[in-house]
Amino acid sequence: MRLILPAATVALTALALAAAPAGAVSLSATPIPATATAPDGTLSLTSATVGAGEPIKVSYSTPRPHPKNWIGLYTDPGNGPVEEKYVGPSLKWVYIPDATGTATLPTDGLEPGDYVVYALAADGYAWLAAPAKLRIVSNEPPRFVTGAFTLRNARAGSPYTATVKGLVRGSVDRFAKVSGPAWVEVAADGSITGTPPASASAKTATFEVEARAANGEPATATVRVRIRPAGAPLVPELKALSWNLWHGGSQVRDSREKQLKFLLDRDIDVVGVQESSGTGTKALGEALGWDYFQAGPDLGVLSRYPITARGPLPSESGLPMSNVRIRIDERRGSEVALWNVHLGYTPYGPYDACFGKMPVDRLLAREAESGRARQIESIMTAMSADLKAASRTPVLLMGDFNAPSHLDWTDANPHCGYGYVPWPTSRMPAKAGMRDTFRVANPNPAAEPGITWSPIYKTFTGGYGHDSHAGKPEPQDRIDFIHVKGRLSVLASDAVVEGTPQPIPGHQDNAWTSDHAAVLTVFRVR
Repeated sequence: MRLILPAATVALTALALAAAPAGAVSLSATPIPATATAPDGTLSLTSATVGAGEPIKVSYSTPRPHPKNWIGLYTDPGNGPVEEKYVGPSLKWVYIPDATGTATLPTDGLEPGDYVVYALAADGYAWLAAPAKLRIVSNEPPRFVTGAFTLRNARAGSPYTATVKGLVRGSVDRFAKVSGPAWVEVAADGSITGTPPASASAKTATFEVEARAANGEPATATVRVRIRPAGAPLVPELKALSWNLWHGGSQVRDSREKQLKFLLDRDIDVVGVQESSGTGTKALGEALGWDYFQAGPDLGVLSRYPITARGPLPSESGLPMSNVRIRIDERRGSEVALWNVHLGYTPYGPYDACFGKMPVDRLLAREAESGRARQIESIMTAMSADLKAASRTPVLLMGDFNAPSHLDWTDANPHCGYGYVPWPTSRMPAKAGMRDTFRVANPNPAAEPGITWSPIYKTFTGGYGHDSHAGKPEPQDRIDFIHVKGRLSVLASDAVVEGTPQPIPGHQDNAWTSDHAAVLTVFRVR
């Protein structure tokens, strides 16, 4: 997300709804130790089970009453103010203005899992009391997030493992295979195992899996596994996605289920995640049964195939990046180096150009002021060893760059009256020998603009020094990228969304859970 509101404002928007079926909620008032100023109030939750649609009941007291004191609900672990600082928006919230009282938080739209309730001071993040934990448990009948999907590739003659356990919503007692090849085994916990025979080479195994509730109510899905010959590459085509989740997806109802369905329906292999809100990458990876790297509260990487190395956390490197190595073929030792970034968001070049009408030299000076030019320069330096070895191990650089491309702002394709603008965040990867995969697949920016900002922001809401332009059309641009160097041939690349996203403020029921379009590039592995 590029448009980031002040911390208290973001957390107190009533838009954030988590994904999953409505269910029952089991509450316990287990306190969490404070890490900053000692709180001087109390917070307690009813120790009971709450049915679907029933509220969480909270009792509180504080010697510091304030009309803007508030209670917020967060995932655990997640983006809550553990150190009394903003990390991400709350899922539910309500004001508690009195010295003592009770409050309720709805449970609609929240998925099963662990949560934390915080009592916070004056539209901020200082604790009024020690937080309390709770768990949400679903009582809904089972359903798969999508009716048919493909798991990671298998190799004939080699043992295979995968899982479907996290791809069902609702209450599940056991899994079973309904039909399919004899080599496929489905365990009661949803594990998929077996060794495909040589006769299955170069074919797709298709089988039916059933998830059954304790009361006997079933749900089924069609599952596919592509079987590669013993001597062939395991992953001849690689589908890579760069995806800003928009506060983990919390701004859209049932977001986690929609995110899982999207990844499965699009048959994605690797994902660079931005705005994961602390747990989004981990939650998706565990549900999919994929490997993952949750690199702090913002960035993450998801992979169908093993992650063999993980780079330093952004907090350790001082840069808004994460990097991993993914082994896409263990037998051949084939790996891909993946770097994922989320550059600074303000000042924003298209606003300065389209609203401020600044000269090009001033636009570039503002890019330096934003920190993006320094960030991308430092990131390219950090990538230098991987880039030198790209002929052996291909390198991907993806993410939310919060800046346009010099390949789009050209004399032949003017923007807001500007011809060529040498935006540094795109020029530096090109200078290092990387290719912008979208422009490789779609070389004409006028015919294929590839807009990623924004499918839901259509009107400029003000701020960023351009308040007088509020109400004007939002400048639409391509600010999310996948760059490549090495032995990966670009077969296709698109800016993708799900369905027809409705603009803010009517976005909460969108099938698409982000405020960015994602970038999806399909590579042939050479």
